[in-house]
Amino acid sequence: MSSSVPRLVIAAPSSGSGKTTVATGLMAAFASRGLAVSPHKVGPDYIDPGYHALATGRVGRNLDAYLCGPELVGPLFAHGARGCDLAVVEGVMGMFDGAAGEGELASTAHVAKLLRAPVVLVVDASSQSRSVAALVHGFASWDPEVRVGGVILNKVASDRHEALLREALDSAGVPVLGVLRRAPQVDTPSRHLGLVPVAERQAAAVDAVAAMGAHVSAGCDLEGLFALARSAGALSCAAWDAAEALASSPPPPLPVPSLGAAPPDPHRPERPRPQTPDGLKIAVAGGAAFTFSYAEHTELLTAAGAEVVVFDPLHDEQLPDGTRGLVIGGGFPEVYAAELSGNEPLRKAVAALAESGAPIAAECAGLLYLCRELDGMPMCGVLDASARMSERLTLGYRDAVALSDSVLAVAGTRMRGHEFHRTVVEPGSGAAPAWGVRAPERRVEGFVQQGVHASYLHTHWAAEPGVARRFVERCRTS
Repeated sequence: MSSSVPRLVIAAPSSGSGKTTVATGLMAAFASRGLAVSPHKVGPDYIDPGYHALATGRVGRNLDAYLCGPELVGPLFAHGARGCDLAVVEGVMGMFDGAAGEGELASTAHVAKLLRAPVVLVVDASSQSRSVAALVHGFASWDPEVRVGGVILNKVASDRHEALLREALDSAGVPVLGVLRRAPQVDTPSRHLGLVPVAERQAAAVDAVAAMGAHVSAGCDLEGLFALARSAGALSCAAWDAAEALASSPPPPLPVPSLGAAPPDPHRPERPRPQTPDGLKIAVAGGAAFTFSYAEHTELLTAAGAEVVVFDPLHDEQLPDGTRGLVIGGGFPEVYAAELSGNEPLRKAVAALAESGAPIAAECAGLLYLCRELDGMPMCGVLDASARMSERLTLGYRDAVALSDSVLAVAGTRMRGHEFHRTVVEPGSGAAPAWGVRAPERRVEGFVQQGVHASYLHTHWAAEPGVARRFVERCRTS
């Protein structure tokens, strides 16, 4: 299968150059002209895709060659871009910055090559003039397999400044496809983990995205950018499909009999397993406090036979009726600790679900929510651990192996993940740890108890679809 959706990768020499403003603005500008725009983000970041979704009306999707492997970048892209007129891919950090110690792996340049997509380089020109030519030439020539097809100059001070920049770039061989003046109205507020998510800003986020679209429309050559997007090479790969991914993944291992249990009688016919009625419900935490999730997780749970129901722990006092399993992803419970703590009925409902042995998968923010307390405020008390804010940022990719059989994986399952938090949980692991982190340092972390799997590690289930199938199977039989 070949995908020929026109596409652009938006890159920059470094973080802070304006990639998010330009990428989101381009998405909004093209969408306002009636195009179906597919939004994508290189790397594990959850926040930028929320702005992308607001700009396009479509789910923002991540393309992470470390979490999912390079072989899945093309299929996941084709899945998200199916039926679209244009795809815009926002890069991560500087164009050649990838997983630490892994060369180009998971960098913007790596993903651009995997997608056979032209790159538009966003340059913060606020403190330079003629030097911009050397910078652009260096990025355009560093890797011959990466095609830098144009540059957008950001934070340009004046007409005179623009003229100097354009004159310098005449000899660089890379066309200028946009010039953007400084514009405070397109700025988005940040805090300890980056931009404030869309779900927390609501109307303000809508206004900011509209301003980005207008700003980019006024300063960029949209026709030239679309022509560049159409020059992308065809991708010869099948689009990722949740059902097909589940069908091709290994079946979940049989449960290990408890000690003292009688061995199975090979001469006795196996009793048919009871079939769960339609509507096996898995509740997924959402709302402003829990905004971190990958769209493919819900798609895999649904393909495995679950009915996914989103609820808001800030406002809903009970879990959805008939909940058989619970997924609590990442987000900012530390920002909403008082509100989460104040919703005592829901905290008790979550604790009761855990006590019943029902499967619960919690990542990062979910881990904090299941603790006894967060910054001194009572949480669900499922885990005998306390959490608090910290000055230290924990950030980076992780190579991990499951240390305990759980509702997500059998011991020995190797997965790649990502950590991103400014909190500390004490103790950091339980009697049955969730993961042994192999790199960059060796340690154990997380908790496995009854049906609970709680950890700081964010994982992408498209890389290991059996995780979703195992979770749904455990919900069905618990």
